Amino acid sequence: MMERALGSAGVSIIFQDAMLKVGYFENLPDHLKELAFVGVDDMALFGDKDGARILELKRDVLKSGKAANAEISLSTSEGVKIYEMKIERTQAQELGVLSVIFEVTESRHREKVLKSLLRELSHRSKNLLAIIQGIATQTARNTLSLDNFLIKFRGRLQSLSNSQDLITDSSWRGAYLFELAEKQFAPYWPDASIPVPISGINAHLTPNAAVHLGLALHELIVNSASHGAIAAGKTSITLVCQATNLEGKQAVEIIWSEMINTAVAAHDFEDNSFGKTVLERVVPTSMNGRAQLGVGLDRLEYRLTIPETEYEILKTP
Repeated sequence: MMERALGSAGVSIIFQDAMLKVGYFENLPDHLKELAFVGVDDMALFGDKDGARILELKRDVLKSGKAANAEISLSTSEGVKIYEMKIERTQAQELGVLSVIFEVTESRHREKVLKSLLRELSHRSKNLLAIIQGIATQTARNTLSLDNFLIKFRGRLQSLSNSQDLITDSSWRGAYLFELAEKQFAPYWPDASIPVPISGINAHLTPNAAVHLGLALHELIVNSASHGAIAAGKTSITLVCQATNLEGKQAVEIIWSEMINTAVAAHDFEDNSFGKTVLERVVPTSMNGRAQLGVGLDRLEYRLTIPETEYEILKTP
């Protein structure tokens, strides 16, 4: 009955006498069972390194009477197995040490994964907070009133939130370009019956590229909705993604092209403006890419080159 109970619980036991020689064992894992016999010691069971550590621990338990815990990792044909060992002194019939052993491989693996995820979450949260701080500082620097600051800051935060939603939905793998652009266009596009003019390669962007490209698209779209084609009720905008190269390596180039009536339609991109800084410096620098903003009397064009480290070409799900 005890053997059956131990087997069901996945628990192994080893009793050792005062000389720390094994006198009894039950329900040992196969890779330990084939090494175990009456009279064997911990060095033979667990190897020189772990065996010496456990032997010393058991001597302390035997001497002090205080229980102790140990964790050991054993290489098996199925990979590395991790076990927790609870060690107690026993004097029921004879002085000795009783070790209760159970496998904790899965729980340790889950703990390791959780710690890794928490570190990644902390890292991403700090990056996100740094971006928000930068947006707040630059927005305040380029606005003259509190109301204007709040309008622009909220819009930029919403843009960031929209990009972050796509990244989170993909389990932090990133976002597809077309979905990202549609999400940014949605609040401003004048005619829902006309599809958003996105064409070319639907690159899958890294989380970093998705966040920063989302900010760039937001600045272009808001400018158009305030002063350009969207404000005029027109849809004379194209967004194209095409293959190119950057410093001899594969890359994609995203081209925003907008037909405008006058240079006033590029009002948000005056020298030292936040929008111009985002498009020409912040976004390309964050990706180790390259960008160029051109404003003419009848055309506004923005070109952003994204290196291969910041995207993949995947099939749309």
